[in-house]
Amino acid sequence: MNKTYYFLIALTFALGFGALFLPEKSHTKEITPEQLFYKMNNPSRFVTTDQVARLIIESDPALLLVDARSPDQYRLFSLPGAMNIPMKELVDSNGIICSKWVDYLDIEGLNVIFFSNSDVIADQVWVICTRHELDNLYVMRGGLNTWAETILKPQKPFESSPIEEFALYDFRRGACQYFGGGSISIKSDVVADPVPRIRRKKKTVVAGGC
Repeated sequence: MNKTYYFLIALTFALGFGALFLPEKSHTKEITPEQLFYKMNNPSRFVTTDQVARLIIESDPALLLVDARSPDQYRLFSLPGAMNIPMKELVDSNGIICSKWVDYLDIEGLNVIFFSNSDVIADQVWVICTRHELDNLYVMRGGLNTWAETILKPQKPFESSPIEEFALYDFRRGACQYFGGGSISIKSDVVADPVPRIRRKKKTVVAGGC
């Protein structure tokens, strides 16, 4: 059982316990800790870098990509069309989602895919948003580190590999050309601390509080 799994279990119980002590005015619609735990254990909440690449290439209008990293990291490198919503600015001091982000994350018909360097921060953001009854949320498995390994620098399969692996390699080679492949270095998420067509330009963080 990996560290992320232990973190999610601990976070589920912490959220449920902490909710008992929040001021009444801070309460919003929330699912129960049991419902959250069930959703966390559903593997369908993860999407692969290959799936994300295909959605971007096909200009899927139901795709909202959300970069959960800091503005500085976002400016250095991000996915095409991604919107920047740093985890530290997503919620207020009580762990409630800031109202200015709800309008972006709760649009009917959109599939929101969170990503970060690995998938640690993105997964935390997914938990927070799912807890507040936002739907159609996903996490890009492995984050930008896996994106670099699979899409920007795809490795040719062994000669004895199944034909499916060669087909996937061909797709990744094409995606690499589409995204302008190359050498990028992305750090881990381990720290102390789908886009509508009208929003295709990158969004930066709005200054100020919630």
